Amino acid sequence: MTGVPASAAGGTGRRAPGGKLGAAAVDQASLWNIANILTMVRLVLVPAFVVLLLQDGGYDPAWRAWAWAAFAVAMITDVFDGHLARTYNLVTDFGKIADPIADKAIMAAGLICLSALEELPWWVTGVILARELGITLMRFWVIRHGVIPASRGGKLKTLAQGTAVGMYVLALTGPLATLRWWVMAVAVVLTVATGLDYVRQAIVLRRRGLSEERERQEAAAAPGTGADAAGTPAEPPR
Repeated sequence: MTGVPASAAGGTGRRAPGGKLGAAAVDQASLWNIANILTMVRLVLVPAFVVLLLQDGGYDPAWRAWAWAAFAVAMITDVFDGHLARTYNLVTDFGKIADPIADKAIMAAGLICLSALEELPWWVTGVILARELGITLMRFWVIRHGVIPASRGGKLKTLAQGTAVGMYVLALTGPLATLRWWVMAVAVVLTVATGLDYVRQAIVLRRRGLSEERERQEAAAAPGTGADAAGTPAEPPR
């Protein structure tokens, strides 16, 4: 947990009276910031979305409209919670873990339910979920060397996926039903393209990190870089 700015903790940055108890109270308060609350709302919306979507066999237009509303709210909170956390220094360990989980959960729920209702091919769901899981695992693989930033293509991918899934959740017919197919096609293309780009970035980042580690090890092992070079008296000969 990263905590909150000094101004948010009382304006002085000093520990509250009571020692550890005061510090714990500040840390606990920082967890319940607006960004984390929006993330929690999105997590709660996942099961609610699934229940609404699958009501009456999953084909009732009214229930589908309510499911779309829940999905739309989840997508909107996804936009705002990260922005608020970065802008107002509300980043916490909970948010770092829960935010990506909430993002993946609502999208996975929509894709799996739509495929189960035979409205979306399972291979589309498989490609998108495999990409999302793979990139998440890859980020952990290279995290010791650095963080892969979100790219503009990744943001467009998220927008395309959300729009496409939202259109499939609604009981659309006619030209709009055809349009949603094309939107999903764009989402799949962006999903694969950005996934490959993230793989490239991860490989470059890991190679650079390993190279820097080797250079540091060689520099530390080279003569004249030990304690003597740092100004610390060498051990006298015996």
